[in-house]
Amino acid sequence: MLAMTLTTFALIRHGQTDWNAQRRLQGSSDIPLNDVGRGQALDAVATLSGYQWDAVVSSPLSRAAETADLIAAGLGLKVARRVPELTERSFGPAEGMQDGPELDALRTPGGFHGAESEDEAAERGLAALAALAEEFPGRRLLVVAHGTLIRVSLSRAIGRTLPSIDNAVLNLAHHHAVDGWHLEYLNGERLTAGQDEGELAAIAGAPSLA
Repeated sequence: MLAMTLTTFALIRHGQTDWNAQRRLQGSSDIPLNDVGRGQALDAVATLSGYQWDAVVSSPLSRAAETADLIAAGLGLKVARRVPELTERSFGPAEGMQDGPELDALRTPGGFHGAESEDEAAERGLAALAALAEEFPGRRLLVVAHGTLIRVSLSRAIGRTLPSIDNAVLNLAHHHAVDGWHLEYLNGERLTAGQDEGELAAIAGAPSLA
């Protein structure tokens, strides 16, 4: 019965875009992958091929959709569908900006003026994952989405503040109908019981700009 109620998620942030490389806040703006990002998606296939996957879904934004298409093709699968609720957190008028006075002027506690709040994004992301767990109970799902959405959703799920999510690396989480969420891999590294937030913060690359 346990096997029928334990749903496994690989949560993959899309590959790099030009805005990522330029350190621009990306959010819900539909910015495509660059060639580096396409290479990252192809590189992810080697890690993900060590598992069996029952379905692949993604955010509808082109950088996530193309990452999912490349990974799915490498695994001999097809993307089942795009899930609008997996779209990245909106940062409102701050999108497209780099660090500096103009961006600082838009900052508010926990975000930016006119942006979706972190709590709203986490609630939306977790609801999308819960709906997938209900639709595919006991299955293994590969979900391609966005750095901030993955980070805030997983942080809410496990009750701990997680660091930035790297491009196109494995984050592996399990959802049990009774016991809730367990995070096994973060940014490609296996977690151990009792790791504190300082240790988790060390498992991070550059800060995510979604």
